[in-house]
Amino acid sequence: MVMGDIATATDLLVIGAGPGGYVAAIRGAQLGLDTTLVEKDAYGGACLNRGCIPSKAFIHGADVAHEAGNAEEMGIHADPAIDMLQMQEWKSDVVDQLTSGVEKLCKANGVSLLEGAAAFEDEHTARIAHGGEGQGMETVEFEHAVIATGSRPIQIPGFDFADDPVLSSSQLLRMESVPDRLVVVGAGYIGMELSTMLTKLGTEVTVVEMLDDVLPAYEADVKRIVRKRAEELGIDFHFGEGATGWEETADGVLVSTETEAGDVSQYEGDAVLVAVGRQPVTDTMELDAIGLEPNDAGFIETDDRARTDVENVFAVGDVAGEPMLAHKASAEGIVAAEVAAGEPAALDQQAIPAAVFTDPEIATVGLTEDDAADAGFDPVVGEMPLRASGRALSMGESDGFVRIVADEASEIVLGGQIVGPNASEIVAEVALAVEMSATLEDVAGTVHTHPTLAEAVMEAAENAQGQAIHTLNR
Repeated sequence: MVMGDIATATDLLVIGAGPGGYVAAIRGAQLGLDTTLVEKDAYGGACLNRGCIPSKAFIHGADVAHEAGNAEEMGIHADPAIDMLQMQEWKSDVVDQLTSGVEKLCKANGVSLLEGAAAFEDEHTARIAHGGEGQGMETVEFEHAVIATGSRPIQIPGFDFADDPVLSSSQLLRMESVPDRLVVVGAGYIGMELSTMLTKLGTEVTVVEMLDDVLPAYEADVKRIVRKRAEELGIDFHFGEGATGWEETADGVLVSTETEAGDVSQYEGDAVLVAVGRQPVTDTMELDAIGLEPNDAGFIETDDRARTDVENVFAVGDVAGEPMLAHKASAEGIVAAEVAAGEPAALDQQAIPAAVFTDPEIATVGLTEDDAADAGFDPVVGEMPLRASGRALSMGESDGFVRIVADEASEIVLGGQIVGPNASEIVAEVALAVEMSATLEDVAGTVHTHPTLAEAVMEAAENAQGQAIHTLNR
């Protein structure tokens, strides 16, 4: 400790107040641990301030405008005008309400809050550098620590986020006007969500992607529907091309790409959005001081109890590896706090759902049919196409399906894939089925409200049993 430093002690030190960190801190305090939460930026982390919540707010706004302007078939005729400054104010109000709520929840549960950046000195000591001139340092001794420092957008060579025409997803979500033209590098979930949103707001979007299709993590028939809808909206895709550089022009920016064969192309825009993924933030905490080293992918490896190789140090959320999802971070945060408090907790990764907020939405949980076969199951699959759903048809949203994968012998539900409106909500039922090892009979025998989209889950389970009423059995 340096002379003049403030020195404090705590049972549980949590570094980072994102969805993994603040949840870990609150659960730790609830279990009787003296808990200290350190945050250098804003409560809620990147998800609440610069990612999940702002993007979903804008996606909802874009959907409202698009639906209102394209509902002639329903007898609705409108020409919406977009006021981006007002939309920004609305989004900021949503974010502010949630961030202040996180801070209040932490305080109400007895969590001590520290503003600053934490770095380890040894396995039981960290130093907190407080922001602002003359704010000084603070030494915190701890029994257990949770690393929850999240992730940041990946930069690619030749595209520096410090340059005005080059935007990260976080920078794009602070825009004060809708760009007329945008070049998007990357067709993963971030690139696809933001491309779809901007297209609906009136932007001419060009997407360049090194791979041969959108959303590489998803099955072909899942992403085919999303890509087709995106093309219908007007998004211009160029696959098999890697972005190599950009230059400013009198009208904006010119982005250069190159194929593996060496063919070069150029695309014009007002700016370029680089959305090729996120990388864990592990370079700010002096991990070497406690003998921790990220793996080749940059993540801190953990076991099913969120413990690192250092027995009293845990890692949760994006720093702990894929899937990089806010709800996975929160689940890990709860496990880490409970283990630190001596509780017998562990995380079941199999029941963690994932969602992409494109048009239509995608949501998945558990095993696909191929995954199940690879894992040694004899899978049986049931599907309900949304074109046979009365609720989907009444919404004008009949593209997509609900699919359930089960083990044929036991009929235990192993997973599911959903493409369609509100897929991110509907998947919770399938996730619960996976978590509790429910059978097809459990799902099919549960009476669902009519008319709803959720009925498609029941129908998919019946289809897997060969007993579907409202669609042809497989």
